[in-house]
Amino acid sequence: MSQPSEPILQIKDVAKIYPGEGKSTTVLDHISFDVYKEFLCIVGPSGCGKSTLLRIIDGLDKPTSGQVLFHGQPITSPSPKVGVIFQTFALIPWKTVLGNVQMAISSTPIAKEEQLKIAQKYIQDVGLEGFESSYPKELSGGMKQRVGIARALALQPEVLLMDEPFSSLDALTAENLRREVLDIWRDPAYPTGSVIMVTHNVQEAVEMADRVVVLSARPAKIVDDVKIDLERPRSPRDPVLYDLADRIISKIS
Repeated sequence: MSQPSEPILQIKDVAKIYPGEGKSTTVLDHISFDVYKEFLCIVGPSGCGKSTLLRIIDGLDKPTSGQVLFHGQPITSPSPKVGVIFQTFALIPWKTVLGNVQMAISSTPIAKEEQLKIAQKYIQDVGLEGFESSYPKELSGGMKQRVGIARALALQPEVLLMDEPFSSLDALTAENLRREVLDIWRDPAYPTGSVIMVTHNVQEAVEMADRVVVLSARPAKIVDDVKIDLERPRSPRDPVLYDLADRIISKIS
């Protein structure tokens, strides 16, 4: 995949150390990579700091040293240009589907009437038309994650971060949502150019990504950066995908 000369995101020498009594814990050990207009996955052993790195990229957490740049400017706090989809859905239980999605843009200067139209559009785009008045407790896991996707997209972000978004779903629902997320990302009607997804599922990573950044066990270092130049849609039975998955697994096992 050809890449423009200027990256959208730059992760520069990021380290994260948690102080402790008598001994500190290094989670991220000087991580550096650039992100272009692409679908990038981050994989690594459980507990290696993948989600911590994602939080730092979003500005929800601060690195001990190093920095994250968005179009050359440091990220120091969450930005509406960067949307996040969480593993646990993170929906507000007392708000409806419409309320949860509209909440994402409630603090923006967009007029309330326009906020409502935007929320309704993205609810429709993720296949939840007719469920606007439903509450999270009335939804299946897949429907809850669709609300999370609609909420993130309502911000019309340039970068979309996803933290193991399919791990709590059944296999068929997860497969359908993977395909829908790829369709949305590739649709020029959406402004989202870059997706960074953390996953523990290596097969999922090679099926979806243009690139896979592979982290070691804690303290996490980058041990591989795998380009996947395969046309989409990809068959999970493609032997090339098996070879790529084997390459990645060998680095993290």
